Amino acid sequence: MDEEYDVIVLGTGLKECILSGLLSVDGLKVLHMDRNDYYGGESTSLNLTQLWTRFRGDGNPPEHLGSSREYNVDMIPKFMMANGALVRVLIHTSVTKYLNFKAVDGSYVYNKKKIHKVPANDVEALKSPLMGLFEKRRARKFFIYVQDFDENDQKSTQGLDLNTITAKELISNYGLDDNTIDFIGHALALYLDDDYLDQPAIDFVKRMKLYAESLARFQGGSPYIYPLYGLGELPQGFARLSAVYGGTYMLSKPECKVEFDESGKVIGVTSEGETAKCKKVVCDPSYLSNKVKKVGKVARAICIMSHPIPNTYDSSSCQVILPQKQLDRKSDMYLFCCSYSHNVAPKGKYIAFVTTEAETDNPEQELKPGIDLLGSTDEIFFDTYDRYEPVNQSADDNCFISTSYDATTHFETTVRDVIAMYGKITGKELDLSVDLSAASAAEE
Repeated sequence: MDEEYDVIVLGTGLKECILSGLLSVDGLKVLHMDRNDYYGGESTSLNLTQLWTRFRGDGNPPEHLGSSREYNVDMIPKFMMANGALVRVLIHTSVTKYLNFKAVDGSYVYNKKKIHKVPANDVEALKSPLMGLFEKRRARKFFIYVQDFDENDQKSTQGLDLNTITAKELISNYGLDDNTIDFIGHALALYLDDDYLDQPAIDFVKRMKLYAESLARFQGGSPYIYPLYGLGELPQGFARLSAVYGGTYMLSKPECKVEFDESGKVIGVTSEGETAKCKKVVCDPSYLSNKVKKVGKVARAICIMSHPIPNTYDSSSCQVILPQKQLDRKSDMYLFCCSYSHNVAPKGKYIAFVTTEAETDNPEQELKPGIDLLGSTDEIFFDTYDRYEPVNQSADDNCFISTSYDATTHFETTVRDVIAMYGKITGKELDLSVDLSAASAAEE
């Protein structure tokens, strides 16, 4: 402990572990500490006994649910886009060798009180029951435009400057109706609200293209992949990576008090009477609660079921996005389902999450539209947690604090936060121009 480090990372949540691994690979001297005796922080994974202890107060789940050891219930479950930034980070750091992935069966959207498969290219647009005949033709033309778009080929933009025209203006060229725009923006481009419509179209098109390219990667029913045995393997994979590059890990370190000099800059972290010196601190919001503000609350239901989500073609794993307008809400709702096919539950059992940004003081009632889509449940647990964002200026105090995990059931917002933090910590951009064919070998 009495050594000096370039960076001390507090908390072993997924974001902190990714950063610890990236910084270690960069050659920085990293000490990683956690007050808990387990990896994962808020994003930890629980077996059935631990789940029961956390939500029911005793460690005695009913026998009919099967063996406790066969459950790996992620507390912050999120699927990875097969062509997305997190997969690129995994390849960039070679963490893929510690994990095995499997494609997720389905990607769906809730529209007009029904669950539909998300169309992601021109062929699927023509088949989709989400649209009428004429709308299908218009949508097909738009999908072809997105598929042909190449940032380095001026011809592919068809004379449009996507950095200056808004997403709304681009869409208006194709005459798409509000219903189509709703599922494209929220279930393909994965926006959390409709603000994107008034922003430059370039990001919108890139997000749609990422979805379509990810879908094509494994020729599966969705653009997503998920690790066998759940996300609990990820923090440990990055922890191993950090150790390989000289990083030091210490669990069960109580208090972890961050120390500052007279000018307010971080100088170290004290635990159990010893102080480790450092130049920078990276942590989750719980370690520096005086430098964050509450920005919201996530409501969720965790369900154990004996069947897949109805109307998802018996998918053993899937995501269903319920856009805000379909529920007359300010924020989207998300269904996440995984099962024995990803080794997170015993044979015949399914784990489903319903999550959303809480908008009232009655989260159970808010979650009802999503829960009603699940059919019968064996067990259901309700939970809420607060979301925090940093308010400090990291240039002034050298403290780099992650934002809390949001309600989304995909990793795109999480990875954007990690990449932005990496840039602030190191002063350089993370190079993720890697060969994605390496990831295919990790998929089962």
